[in-house]
Amino acid sequence: MKMGKAGRVRPMQWARYTVAGLALACALAVPARAQDDRMTPIATPAQPTAIVLDTGKLPGSTAPEAWHSQYGSVFARNVTVATLTPFLPDPAKATGAAVVVAPGGGFRTLSMENEGWQVARALAEKGVAAFVLKYRLNPTPVDMPGFERSMREMFSATAVRPPRPSPEQAMADLAPQIADARAAFALIRRRAGEWKIDPDRIGMIGFSAGAMLTMATTLAGQDAKPAFIANIYGPLAPMTPPADAPPMFVALAADDPFFAQGGFGLIDSWRTAKRPVEFHFFEQGGHGFGMYPKETTSTGWFDSYVRWIGMHGMLKRAH
Repeated sequence: MKMGKAGRVRPMQWARYTVAGLALACALAVPARAQDDRMTPIATPAQPTAIVLDTGKLPGSTAPEAWHSQYGSVFARNVTVATLTPFLPDPAKATGAAVVVAPGGGFRTLSMENEGWQVARALAEKGVAAFVLKYRLNPTPVDMPGFERSMREMFSATAVRPPRPSPEQAMADLAPQIADARAAFALIRRRAGEWKIDPDRIGMIGFSAGAMLTMATTLAGQDAKPAFIANIYGPLAPMTPPADAPPMFVALAADDPFFAQGGFGLIDSWRTAKRPVEFHFFEQGGHGFGMYPKETTSTGWFDSYVRWIGMHGMLKRAH
């Protein structure tokens, strides 16, 4: 994968949060509550409006896509073919802005409901077209017991960790997912007239691993060029922003067990580059709060995000 000057990262930054490391950290991007909830296999939900992207099947993948419920939500895994599901606003309230929504799950699963469909529906209610990206994932065991065992082993203190790759290799490891994001932006722009979307006002929001994909798309997505981005409880390691880095919204809880102690280098990077950034550091909320209703101020992240995109003109109807 070629990376131009805009996509360059500084050594030891992205390497700190490799694909494998992120999978270890936030495997399912789940809330702190109900930690004993079991994973229950479910039938693949109907997705009649999902559009298959043109990135093809994940090379070497053999396991079929599978779904399960947990924490009162639904998750997908072994996604080998990427799709994009539109959630279009009522034409009477449509603003012309759009957002690609990237759920989290450590690149092993996708929190399709809590960090995907619910976010998209809420955005559509505000007049913003939303598109849930079901991006391709690293393979997991086909059977649920095997998958649960693999997750336990991944979290085991005795697990053998792969060596940290170089920043370039870490980005290359995300090549399929970046390709999916690029295809999503290309599709939205191609059908912008049909969907009443301003092709220059398409942003991206990601949760946990989806936040990492959002940042990777911003750095190395070439023609994707999101107009505004949101990193929701993702890694905040410093990086060199593109010269035209988009406005960025960041939300993280102080009790996030994975990313709250790593510093706020990403925020500093945007500020040093004199690019717009807004950072919400909630006292409580844990990891993976998404759209779950919780008795913490982190539940207000979405309202703050909507006000933020409104401040940047995304809630005004295009003329």
